[in-house]
Amino acid sequence: MTHTTYAPGSAPEAATAATAAQPAPAGHDGLTDRTTYAILLSISLCHMLNDVMQSLLAAIYPMLKTEFTLDFWQIGMLTFCFQVTASLLQPVVGMVTDKKPMPYSLPVGMASTMCGLVLLAWAPSYALLITGAALIGIGSSIFHPEASRVTRAASGGRYGFAQSVFQVGGNFGSSLGPLLAAFVVVPWGRGSVAWFALIALVGMMILSAVSRWHSRASKVAAKRKVMGGTSLPRGRVMLALAVLIALIFSKHIYMAGMTSYYTFFVIERFGLSTQAAQQMLFLFLGAAALGTVIGGPIGDRIGRRTVIWVSILGVLPFTLMLPFASLFWTGVLTVIIGVVLASAFPAIVVFGQELLPGRVGMVAGLFFGLAFGVAGIGAAVLGLMADAMGIRAVMILCGFLPVLGVLTVLLPSRRDMAG
Repeated sequence: MTHTTYAPGSAPEAATAATAAQPAPAGHDGLTDRTTYAILLSISLCHMLNDVMQSLLAAIYPMLKTEFTLDFWQIGMLTFCFQVTASLLQPVVGMVTDKKPMPYSLPVGMASTMCGLVLLAWAPSYALLITGAALIGIGSSIFHPEASRVTRAASGGRYGFAQSVFQVGGNFGSSLGPLLAAFVVVPWGRGSVAWFALIALVGMMILSAVSRWHSRASKVAAKRKVMGGTSLPRGRVMLALAVLIALIFSKHIYMAGMTSYYTFFVIERFGLSTQAAQQMLFLFLGAAALGTVIGGPIGDRIGRRTVIWVSILGVLPFTLMLPFASLFWTGVLTVIIGVVLASAFPAIVVFGQELLPGRVGMVAGLFFGLAFGVAGIGAAVLGLMADAMGIRAVMILCGFLPVLGVLTVLLPSRRDMAG
């Protein structure tokens, strides 16, 4: 059932407020007792727009290098400034908004991204290019923690499902960005990047409406006592968080290897054309999007610890077989790995939020920022290894990363979490 918005003061709104003011079930810390689909779809759409815009930075590197006569270290500094602001600031923003909620920070974050895009399109100097990259990263840092708070608030207790809906928007946006760059930016030049500022304006309008809903829902929720939380001792919570971080490391290093070097691997091993290799990569990215969609709802039903077990350690046999498989079975294994491995992240994020109730923004910022940073660093390290050892050797080594899934045994069970 979808959530319907009524005019302030109307009878339906009053009835809705009265219903929402009833005590929530134990363990339920959403702001509404029903899943608010319109808000979830809106925040997922804006996640897509955010990730489309941030993916444009790397797409215009060849243009920037030629126009400004940049060295590779200067290209690296653009990436560094973007990644530092996009990853390291996220947990800080999350901690601040957990203590002092700022629902209207969402359109502000999108405005920062818009300004960054305009600078990248028209900047006359390298210093302003750096500023543009940093503004896009700042926009991403503001967006993800607060958007995760909205996602949980609108979940109606279906936290895994809501997190999956939110994340799949980002997955789709990251995949769509390079295509838009190829068909828009490359033919029309660097100035066409400014056209995507219109996307940011659309996002700001949507996020303003989402922020109004979140502000109203928060005021209603403040009138009721929210039950739930975890009774685990602090040491057990810290151990569980360390395990989740290790699992994020395992998953996203492997994902970075696949997205950055999988096409080179299949070209070298099977003699495929670049177009055919890109189609194989699309299989993986599409499967990962599917895994993100199904991982959260399954975790709601059977438990997030079980999903993490299956997603990380369960994918190990397939990742070990991949470097040695025939072309047909490489395609099959690629799809299996994408679906299974990607299903872990919604469960990991929600598990962390349940470990630290009341720290939704901080956990989301930490995990999203860590995932982004690990992927960037991992891609660079794997590139150095590929130069030294060869692409196939890197794929073989990456195949062992899911063995870290055995650490899932250290995570508390659903019974332990309930106290």
